[in-house]
Amino acid sequence: MNINILDTNQLALMDQLISDANTVLVVCHKSPDGDAIGSSLGWAEYMRLRGKDVTVIVPDQYPDFLMWLPNTDKIVRYDKHREKCDMLFKIADLVFCLDFNTPSRVDEMGQALVSSKAKKVLIDHHLNPDVPADLVVSQPEASSTCELVFRIVWQMGAFAQLDKAFAVPVYCGMMTDTGGFTFNSTRPEIFQIISELLTKRIDKDRIYRNVYHNYSEDRIRLMGYVMYEKLVYMPEYHAAYYSLTRDELKRFNYIKGDTEGLVNMPQQIKGLKLSISLREDTEKNIVWVSLRSVDDFPCNLMAEEFFNGGGHLNASGGKVEGTIDEAIEITKKAISAYENKLK
Repeated sequence: MNINILDTNQLALMDQLISDANTVLVVCHKSPDGDAIGSSLGWAEYMRLRGKDVTVIVPDQYPDFLMWLPNTDKIVRYDKHREKCDMLFKIADLVFCLDFNTPSRVDEMGQALVSSKAKKVLIDHHLNPDVPADLVVSQPEASSTCELVFRIVWQMGAFAQLDKAFAVPVYCGMMTDTGGFTFNSTRPEIFQIISELLTKRIDKDRIYRNVYHNYSEDRIRLMGYVMYEKLVYMPEYHAAYYSLTRDELKRFNYIKGDTEGLVNMPQQIKGLKLSISLREDTEKNIVWVSLRSVDDFPCNLMAEEFFNGGGHLNASGGKVEGTIDEAIEITKKAISAYENKLK
């Protein structure tokens, strides 16, 4: 299986950076998803194999449906333990930045990251990386950062020595970032990787259930409410959007992760090209935006132009600093501006 992604110089530098380090940090983006948590846990397991003192730091809370993953009890949240995390950034020899392309994606942790004197390595699959790093492994065509983590570990010759504690989170991250392997996952190498992960006796069906069949009754009712009451379908544009206010979230006892995947559901409408989710922050005057599309419609360009964001061709995100009504108006303008591509 030819899945190597590092050239000779990158491979040597990666190995040297790891060998020279004692204290290692693995960090990911704000509001971590399955790929961010999965790649961080998987890479940390590889660092333990290399004999390193490793800590996974996340900027803030991650969804409940990921808390079953092995070694989540060892994750340190920056928003809960800022003083401890700042000290770790100061004493670290090496920091791995996983699943984000710019320091702003780690929110309040950004200053500690950028000012750290540790060597840094970026492993990511988003466009236009600008994290200051000694080694950048950027593969936007990859399905996920977890895929990259597997490929590097495989190329380093370490996969045979790792077990479920590596394979489970890596598989989980690949699964969630491809919507259960329903998008961005047509390359045969992805399924070759899955085959190798299965040799570690992971239960892929249980992993799926733990993620997608692990919601509260409130979340199910929220999903029905969104699809029946809040969905705005614009057939002339082959687009749809919905909005959720903080009061509506409160009504359904919202917890982090409850809206995960909802933006994908309108794509079941025949001929739909674009789905947009607008979710009011529960505390700040910010509306979080998620965009999903099919085929060649450029979600990332729309996110950059209208929503202060970016991402992948068919899956992107951003935000509007303002009210939900303002976000709705911007969404309408965005859809109208891309009329030709949508029609």
